[in-house]
Amino acid sequence: MKKIFSIVFLLLFGFLLFYINLPVINYGFTGFAIILLLLVILGTLFSLGLTVSQQTKQVKIVSRPSKVLYILAGILLVYCIALPFVTSLKMFRSDSYQKLIGEVKNGQKITNHIAPISIDKIRVVDEELAHLLGEKILGSQPALGSQVELGDFCIQKVNNNLYWVAPLLHSGFLKWFNNQEGTAGYVMVSATNERDVKLVQSVGGKAIKIKYQQGAYFQSDIHRHVYFNGNATVGLADFSFEIDDAGNPFWIVTKYVKKIGFSGKEATGVIVVDAQSGAIKEYSIAETPKWVDRIQPLDFIEDQLNDWGEYVHGYWNFSNADKLQITEGLTLVYGKDNKSYWYTGLTSVGKEESAVGFVLVDTRTKETTFYKQGGATEFAAQSSAQGKVQEKGYKASLPIPYNINNIPTYVMTLKDDGGLVKMFAMVAISDYTIVGVGNTMRETLTSFKNVYNMADNKINPNSVSNKKSLKSVVTRIQKDVKNGNSFYYFKVKDYPNIFVGSSQISNQLPVTMVGDSIKISFDVDLEEVIDVSSFDNINLKMSMKTK
Repeated sequence: MKKIFSIVFLLLFGFLLFYINLPVINYGFTGFAIILLLLVILGTLFSLGLTVSQQTKQVKIVSRPSKVLYILAGILLVYCIALPFVTSLKMFRSDSYQKLIGEVKNGQKITNHIAPISIDKIRVVDEELAHLLGEKILGSQPALGSQVELGDFCIQKVNNNLYWVAPLLHSGFLKWFNNQEGTAGYVMVSATNERDVKLVQSVGGKAIKIKYQQGAYFQSDIHRHVYFNGNATVGLADFSFEIDDAGNPFWIVTKYVKKIGFSGKEATGVIVVDAQSGAIKEYSIAETPKWVDRIQPLDFIEDQLNDWGEYVHGYWNFSNADKLQITEGLTLVYGKDNKSYWYTGLTSVGKEESAVGFVLVDTRTKETTFYKQGGATEFAAQSSAQGKVQEKGYKASLPIPYNINNIPTYVMTLKDDGGLVKMFAMVAISDYTIVGVGNTMRETLTSFKNVYNMADNKINPNSVSNKKSLKSVVTRIQKDVKNGNSFYYFKVKDYPNIFVGSSQISNQLPVTMVGDSIKISFDVDLEEVIDVSSFDNINLKMSMKTK
């Protein structure tokens, strides 16, 4: 009877461990072997017969476990400890780790990769702010807010617009038990406009019910649902919530294998799960639907880039010759081809202020491009921006690289202690002393261009923007004062755009009138309002010569 009880207990306990931990049953993964090892140890203890001598009060062993249990325990220990050490230690496999990222192509100019962008398309909402705005819209509906909580936000493009998207999750077991059909929708926060916040609860006239989600219970848990539907033998990672262009919610799960013994995670494809019905579709990397932005998990790429830079000359490189390391972290950016990329700077080991280059990694294919051009690290750019408004005590968000008039530029928000955006900043990647700040993105762009144009001698000539000169006649002009600075907006004959310049650009601007002939130069960009980089009033010059 005792033996039957022990077997039943081990089976139930083993199933519980298996059901909770969801171990991958494949070579290179130790989770399943550890569960077996624990069961073998318990089985050994249960089968150990002990008795206490009435005379000596000593414990005696009257029956010993089968030798098979000892052999099995030894095999499992070798598999969980010795085999990973031998097959995966970086000391022995440094070349494999260094090459795991694949071929790293050399790029010419980073502006060839990152598309020029208008200021209304620049990302001004980061994940922290998106969460605050999402909590606010949930708080406006008390009946809903008491039942659910926000999941993790994932940034993605929806119909060519950039959004942070997060599912509504059950806030506890009882909430899940009483509402097993699913939570009522998701939150969308525009990454370019903090006033654009949506609680989406229906698509195409049908109510949304997100049944499968992270942190749910039993088979409603998204990981468990995918695992028990034919994916127990493959690694599953990066459960990210995305919507298609119609607004239907899905979970995107990356499948991966171990390429270097028990290490070296390599993405092999994705599993797309309908968050409402639970329908599962598997795709290779090449066949993944275009609306899926991210296949390569951030932590996979981060590790692979660091190994690529660390083992450039093998493991025994004590002088740190040519070693590189990533800077502050990876940021998701979008390129000219509308694809998404992981972006980071690279610095020499031991140096933190300046980057020796920048890397873009395709978030779907892992195609990697390295741009060997010096510049500021993200941390240095943040410090420079914060120093510009140090009296206010604002904190800079993680910088996002953009192509501003063909100038590689970090753009970031400056936030108060409450996490609210108060100002904006632009910092030239090639020289972090060139900083522009403002209360609006337009002010920031104007300030940045003014500083940039006055520091031409400091800028890498390869990054100089496309300039155009124009002679014409002023048809309208108007003064505007912002933060104590005077800006002059004007239009000229036979040119559609509005121009703007400050008195710092030219002291002739304040005395310019309609009808004056002028000569200006400016950067060719995508803006409706264009900042001038030089301004000459021809009428005033002629008047001075006459006198």
